[in-house]
Amino acid sequence: MHPKDQALLLETRRHFFGRCAVGLGGLALAGLLDRHLFADPKPASPLAPKPTHHPAKAKRVIYLFMAGGPSQLELFDYKPKLHEFNGQPIPESFLKGKRFAFMDSFTKEPPKLLAPKRKFARHGQSGAWVSDLFPHMAGIVDDLCIVTTVATDVFNHAPAKVFMNTGSAQFGRPSFGAWLTYGIGSEAEDLPGFVVLQSGPRGPRGGSACWSSGFLPTAYQGVPFRTTGQPVLNLASPQGVSPQRQAQTLDVLRELNLKRLAETGDPEIATRIASYEMAFRMQTSAPELIDLSSETRETLELYGAEPGKVSFANNCLLARRLIERGVRFVQLYHTNWDHHGGPGEDLEHSLPAVAKEVDKPCAALITDLKRRGLLDDTLVIWGGEFGRTPMGENRETTGRNHHIDAFTMWFAGGGIKSGQTVGQTDEFGFGPVEDRIHVHDVHATLLHLLGLDHKRLTFRFQGRDFRLTDVHGEVIRKLLA
Repeated sequence: MHPKDQALLLETRRHFFGRCAVGLGGLALAGLLDRHLFADPKPASPLAPKPTHHPAKAKRVIYLFMAGGPSQLELFDYKPKLHEFNGQPIPESFLKGKRFAFMDSFTKEPPKLLAPKRKFARHGQSGAWVSDLFPHMAGIVDDLCIVTTVATDVFNHAPAKVFMNTGSAQFGRPSFGAWLTYGIGSEAEDLPGFVVLQSGPRGPRGGSACWSSGFLPTAYQGVPFRTTGQPVLNLASPQGVSPQRQAQTLDVLRELNLKRLAETGDPEIATRIASYEMAFRMQTSAPELIDLSSETRETLELYGAEPGKVSFANNCLLARRLIERGVRFVQLYHTNWDHHGGPGEDLEHSLPAVAKEVDKPCAALITDLKRRGLLDDTLVIWGGEFGRTPMGENRETTGRNHHIDAFTMWFAGGGIKSGQTVGQTDEFGFGPVEDRIHVHDVHATLLHLLGLDHKRLTFRFQGRDFRLTDVHGEVIRKLLA
């Protein structure tokens, strides 16, 4: 067979469309895709600000994610009946049809109710219950909306964290921050629209799936920042590469990518162009961002921050600095809130330690945002992936199992009605008796405050329209100011 005939046999439809992109086939393909993409030699940034569905009360989000499942019964949900019935088996009616993370321990011996060993008191004009583990947060309760009846579907850590962030326990779905930046873009020019900060003894279970862009273009995924050294790995130029040479290299890459973008219309190429340019600008903006030495001593003491240290306190201060620079979504993960009992996971010592790490910085963040006029249009979210059972676990030290029926989150800022506690659980804190609020409802409500209708914020993938709330979710009007 002649070599030319052999070459023809290897041709595919992809080759055909790729080669005809400069002819009539290319014009037809451009008409089927985004004609503006081909007409404009400089495509708009994927993160350019976009209009909202309706007027927004909030412009940005700071999400304080307490990874591991904070025990609401030791923190916010005061239940005197647990002291009265401490050590007694919980009635079977509570457990019927329920599933827990460690069923074997429950089947071997009926679980017994466990009274918290913390002191609770009412605080503020709202009279919200807060335990002695959060003395600083107790001072800002009138700025918070505390919800004690949040429910989720998943009782194991990694899928539960993914569910809380993406609305699905399946890995590969876009996270809340990705949906938001996809929906309204970002106001930051020299920083990513979605930044992730981490602290604690380890990273959160579920890892990058918690801040993934899923099937959305990768421009919308979260970018993990380090708080010491280079904020992003490989951000600095290699030795011997001058700024002029780097700029020339980027110019050539841009031209090559623009040519390929015109041929294929692939949005990932537009993401690549924006990423190269963003990385170039971040070589200046990112080091300045994490340098806390410009903050006043009073501000550093307010947060308990120490420049150069990796801590939740530093990350709270960085979160404020990030939103001041236009970043749309900042998510802080702090571990470890997993308290089953046993070494490093007990309610007597480990819980007070991790609570102390976050108490002062959380209160400082609300105070700082408020005095700078940023709280009114910044949504602040606090919570984990689930809560803990009213029953104890039979381990070396005191602990509680995972619980999905009712746990506590709080919200502040942008359009949230502050100074109230929403929801009521039963006498043991096992389940809601008033205002059950599902994770999908939380997502729908937060998107509403950010100017987005959760039913209209969709993306077509594999033949169907997906959304953050799937086919669920209702806006919780009690949360709205």
